[in-house]
Amino acid sequence: MTRVVAVVILPFLAVAAFLLFVFPTRTGELFAWPIDPPLSAYLLASAYLGGIWFFVRVATTTRWHRVKHGFPAVVVFAGALGVATLLHLDRFSENISSATWMVLYATTPIAVAVLAVVQRHEDPRLPEPVDVAIPRPARIALALIGAAALCTGIGMFVLPTVAIDVWAWPLTPLTARVTGCVLSLTGVVNAALVWDARWSAFRVLFQAQVLSLVAIAASLVAGRGDLLADRPLTGLFVGLIAGALLAYGGLVVWGELRLRVLTRRREYSLGG
Repeated sequence: MTRVVAVVILPFLAVAAFLLFVFPTRTGELFAWPIDPPLSAYLLASAYLGGIWFFVRVATTTRWHRVKHGFPAVVVFAGALGVATLLHLDRFSENISSATWMVLYATTPIAVAVLAVVQRHEDPRLPEPVDVAIPRPARIALALIGAAALCTGIGMFVLPTVAIDVWAWPLTPLTARVTGCVLSLTGVVNAALVWDARWSAFRVLFQAQVLSLVAIAASLVAGRGDLLADRPLTGLFVGLIAGALLAYGGLVVWGELRLRVLTRRREYSLGG
């Protein structure tokens, strides 16, 4: 059932990402609601791009713990988007994309939450035969970064008018809340680093995060005309994205290299 849900979700993520990246100025016509400026569309598309990789791995992995920490993040993200939809129904277009959006965000949080509960006993809570322990300092640092992102996301969702006055590019109450939802993803995922040090439990999620961060960085370049240079948060946000990309990218490279070394050692010892 988990694989079926992942396969069902994937086409919607792919279509949404395509529309938002390729036609950011036609969102009122092609997407669920008109998004302005394009940079807000790019940010949401970047989250969907990471989601595509995550659900591809959900559909193909053989071990639940490799993707389990992503499910609470999806529940929070999709659930919050569903609430934002109800708060801003007047902003949505009367088209098939809007109807699809409402059905998806009414059902996805429930379906994903049920799957997470049903599968909770499938994690042995042990490292894989060849696994890497994420260093404690790295876990603490990423958990703190995630907490900051989550708090910022909650603030933007609860107080969108405040976010509008200080954010790095122009927002509406709806896009402020959607941006807060995107920021929540990192916070919820990284919270699990407090009690789980297995690289195998975060490998897929960090790969998805790197993919999203690359897309966000490219979006900042493509949509640089939307950035408000006179706001302090603009430089801070750009710097944080660059720093996060280096941090996550470095950790992914380190984890993959370390995993390769351990795999070779195991193969050598078994062969000997």
